Amino acid sequence: MHFHGYLWVGDKAVFDKESARRPPSHVEPTATSPPDVVDRYREAVAEWRVTAVPPLETKYWLVKPGKLIRGTWADPGEAIRWLGERLAEYAPRFASPADRDSAHLAETVAYAAETLGWGGDVSLGYYLGRPSFLSLSVVTCSPNRAGPDLDCPVT
Repeated sequence: MHFHGYLWVGDKAVFDKESARRPPSHVEPTATSPPDVVDRYREAVAEWRVTAVPPLETKYWLVKPGKLIRGTWADPGEAIRWLGERLAEYAPRFASPADRDSAHLAETVAYAAETLGWGGDVSLGYYLGRPSFLSLSVVTCSPNRAGPDLDCPVT
């Protein structure tokens, strides 16, 4: 088992665009499907696997290109260190004073360490002041509990 770290900063409106974050349906639209369904399906097929925008389900980072990985670690402690450093780096920009609170950040890191310890994934998100948004994820790989059939992106 090992861990991959992902970081995305961008416009919250882009983050909220579901077609870029949700995998395409396994069922293709038909000739009688509403135009918006057809458009969303086409967008998802074209964008979902290649976009750097975080997927709706954390496990799906593993199907994205390996170039999006910000770090890989065999030890969960190293992954937590990276996550903690990113939180410290961005915390001064967090829009919410509660999110910037050092005790809250320490609790977040402790929760992440516990989660990675049992093989779970960690996904965090913070407003950095409108319209920017930060997404941080650490995904367990080989295997991933939520997606044991997903291959490692850097094999």
